[in-house]
Amino acid sequence: MFWVILLLTLASFACNFPGGGLVAEPVPTEVEPEFIFTRPTPVPSPTPDPQLPTPTPELVNPPVLTNTSPPVLYYTQAGDTLKNIAVRFDVLPEEITSPDEIPADNLINPGQLLVIPWRLGETTPPIRIFPDSEVVYSPSAADFDVNGFVQNAGGRLSKYTEFLGKSGLVSGAEIVRRVALDNSINPLLLLALIEHQSGWVYGEPGNLAQDNYPLGRIDVNRQGLYKQLVDVVNQLSIGYYGWREGRLTTLTFADGSSRRMHPELNAGTAALQYLFAGMYSQETWEGYISEDSGLVATYVSMFGDPWVRAQMVEPLYPPDLAQPDLILPFMRNQVWAFTGGPHGAWEHDGAWAALDFAPGSSEPGCTVSYSWITASGSGLVARSERGVVVVDMDGDGYEQTGWAMIYLHVAETGRVPAGTLLEQGDKIGYPSCEGGIATGTHVHIARKYNGEWIPADGPMPFVLGGWQAHNGAREYLGSLTRGDETITASDLGTFATRIIRTDLDP
Repeated sequence: MFWVILLLTLASFACNFPGGGLVAEPVPTEVEPEFIFTRPTPVPSPTPDPQLPTPTPELVNPPVLTNTSPPVLYYTQAGDTLKNIAVRFDVLPEEITSPDEIPADNLINPGQLLVIPWRLGETTPPIRIFPDSEVVYSPSAADFDVNGFVQNAGGRLSKYTEFLGKSGLVSGAEIVRRVALDNSINPLLLLALIEHQSGWVYGEPGNLAQDNYPLGRIDVNRQGLYKQLVDVVNQLSIGYYGWREGRLTTLTFADGSSRRMHPELNAGTAALQYLFAGMYSQETWEGYISEDSGLVATYVSMFGDPWVRAQMVEPLYPPDLAQPDLILPFMRNQVWAFTGGPHGAWEHDGAWAALDFAPGSSEPGCTVSYSWITASGSGLVARSERGVVVVDMDGDGYEQTGWAMIYLHVAETGRVPAGTLLEQGDKIGYPSCEGGIATGTHVHIARKYNGEWIPADGPMPFVLGGWQAHNGAREYLGSLTRGDETITASDLGTFATRIIRTDLDP
């Protein structure tokens, strides 16, 4: 069969999606929990009785320390792996010990004690200031009514509109909701950032800079609410997932200075530290991450203590979580190409959670294709709009809860409508260049669980019909393996990238 696979470099995921339509009561500004919640801190060791011998934990392969600093007693967090902890502490995995067995590749149970050599110098503050579930669009915000909250607040944001191409004039509240959904970043955090940086939520901007740059990202190419939000969520995603996946360990500040991030931070705190480091000098940055006067103080005044809500939903995924059985996202016996290895789930950076596939074609570029995209797994279509289809795999209608599959660049013609129940292998729509900027017809797919993008190569690898994804040296590179077969991704769509779902495949 003669065929040509399309050039497929994904130039941008800054797509203008209309919102989905989940409306419920707004989160109250004061939370009155029925219990007292304290931020997670290392458990202090009890004072030993001088009359009794001090018990010593039985360590597995105790390390030989190469310096005189005492080791750190670290209690693991949700999402931790041995490899990523070693990267953060700048030690070898085999130097980390514990009274309990440490999984080599899988997620570690939260709260497990690890003994780790300390070799780092000055770091950022070790205080965890913001929970993970309040950065990602998690179950805690699934019912939050963005528009209702904005209108009740009555500030500049409630009256703001912006022209967004084919969408026409879009309200400020809708822009916040759309960007939050697309990027799976918590809308409560975005509203707190807007209020903290410019006062748009409850009042009016105080100067021209706040009027043009409501998120404080001063760049003539990023004026207006939409571009400001897209830029900010991209930075939050880099910080959050770069820390989670072990790719980020150092902050570089706007003044050119740098500092190592404290290895005991959580991903939510790392996201805020990274965002503000890129905007301010190191001295000014300290104030923005202060719990007393920084963003967190603004957040608490608007929505209450974020750690209270976090206790309701965290950990966002348990250490024994497994991906549902998934198949390749196209019909049987058609030639497609694996054109994009693990790369950003939505914007350019962030979680390396997405894979790209392109159908065979006799023409290059953004051509019309009649090769069907099919459902990798069954579920309810929670969203279908402007190039994106989101399949909620637990069927409750919320993409913020449980497993969800995202299919991007789905053509409007033939696209499955929201509310449709899909079985595995059912038709979703045709691949295209819609829903963003792309140079070739293709489909971009990614997974998330409880609102958090799941890396394609990690403790829960992306597996489609037995093909397992692996990272490359950089985004879009990488491979798929099944048994002794390997397919290496290439945006050139070479003969070696071809992949077929045969009659013998799932």
